[in-house]
Amino acid sequence: MEYIKLSDGVEMPMEGFGVFQIPEGEDTEKAVSEALKAGYRMIDTAAAYFNEEAVGKAIKESEIAREDLFISTKLWIQDAGYENAKKAFKTSLYKLGLDYIDLYLIHQPLSDYYGSWRAMEELYEEGLVRAIGVCNFYPGRLTDLYVNAKTKPMLNQIELHPFFQQEDALENMKRLGVVPQAWVPLAEGKHEIFTNKVLSEIARRYKKTVAQIVLRWNIQRGVVILPKSVHKERMEENLNIWDFKLSEEDMETIKSLDLGKSEIIDHSLPETAEWLNGWKIHE
Repeated sequence: MEYIKLSDGVEMPMEGFGVFQIPEGEDTEKAVSEALKAGYRMIDTAAAYFNEEAVGKAIKESEIAREDLFISTKLWIQDAGYENAKKAFKTSLYKLGLDYIDLYLIHQPLSDYYGSWRAMEELYEEGLVRAIGVCNFYPGRLTDLYVNAKTKPMLNQIELHPFFQQEDALENMKRLGVVPQAWVPLAEGKHEIFTNKVLSEIARRYKKTVAQIVLRWNIQRGVVILPKSVHKERMEENLNIWDFKLSEEDMETIKSLDLGKSEIIDHSLPETAEWLNGWKIHE
């Protein structure tokens, strides 16, 4: 495993385990337990995933020292604003069964995220979180928050995979000193990514799987990755990417696959904003 330093000096693994769309309860608990046994030490969840409690149970049962783990969760839109964010954080901390969270993120760039950020700055100053950041903040919004915030965002979790590479966003984050993190680094299996001819040929030459090639590609771009699987073999496969390096030529070849747009979610659309704001996680 390789590590990357956030702007405040906190070190985090370059690869973690994501639990988005894993059913709450026993399924999540089992998946996280298997991931921890496989060697993952960073677990990424969110209030809106409805599985923080199961993640917390798996962490407790693993008996891995807390300081050896890096746990992140996220604040949902419904809980945006200063007071709401403080309450939501306490709820997440309780559900996870932890004394502190390593990384706390604003899940979407919607509603009163400035009020949320002020609350997160205080949580950070109090030592209840080791680092704070955002998700799905495109360059303009990220820069605006960065310019106006007392404590600068340290990480931005966005969609990053061969079909939506977001080179401009990466350049902007590099300029600001914000670490990029990829959700759906395997593109949710879209475009038949695992049988793609270009990626399959590269994988054949390195004697690796397509998934390993794609994950390694993002790592070499300086992107932290969060692959997800409920299968033990694939968890291990996704973690086995540290014994090879893609050539510059192969990096450029993969670059040619970029479609320049998301086919999962378009945050620029008004209907997306309405849909996300309408997604309630509690009464």
